[in-house]
Amino acid sequence: MTRQPISVALVEDDPAVRQRFKASIEKQPQLTWIGEATSVREGKALLGDNCPRVLLVDLGLPDGSGLEVITEAAHHCPATEVMVVSMFGDEGHVIQAIEAGASGYLLKDMDDESLTEHIIQLVDGGSPMSPMIARHLLKKMRQSEEPDQAAASGISLTKREMQLLKLLARGYTYREVADELSVSSHTVNSHIKNLYRKLSVKTKNEAVFAATRQGLLDMRHLD
Repeated sequence: MTRQPISVALVEDDPAVRQRFKASIEKQPQLTWIGEATSVREGKALLGDNCPRVLLVDLGLPDGSGLEVITEAAHHCPATEVMVVSMFGDEGHVIQAIEAGASGYLLKDMDDESLTEHIIQLVDGGSPMSPMIARHLLKKMRQSEEPDQAAASGISLTKREMQLLKLLARGYTYREVADELSVSSHTVNSHIKNLYRKLSVKTKNEAVFAATRQGLLDMRHLD
């Protein structure tokens, strides 16, 4: 079955970058361009008018940080997938963006074809990241506290929640999780809400990261 084109919007203050991204997206028949903003204020207004399926956000904006726009999207457009596209590739910006609700993080030096491919991957349940960004996250996880120390947090996940968490870590979409576990989408959503509440997170990336940091999930053993 052919799906509807994926709606994409962009928050970026550089005119050349906006034109480049817009041209790339309009060439891809699976994507449709619905708008752009050049600042935090305009980005929030854009979300107030229409929630895109994918929102691309730069972090360095003239009137503040793109993190504010990401937070706004998480609160008011929960179905919107946010992907950072930035020049900032340091660990601090990466962690803050993911904690705010971003599900992908790309550096601006990637080619235009990769951008459109990553947008489609994001909607299909992936978490596209530039290699340097992925390395920062791995480093952060290695530096996290030891599992036996983390266990003192008192967080306890049910067997089903652990199954779901491992599938999310393997890149499964919610629909694929439902099929794999032979349960309804409603049941998956219920488990997701409980899992997020226990881990105090808002996105699947945050859930995987938090569970790994607290010793509840070992990325080397996801079977």
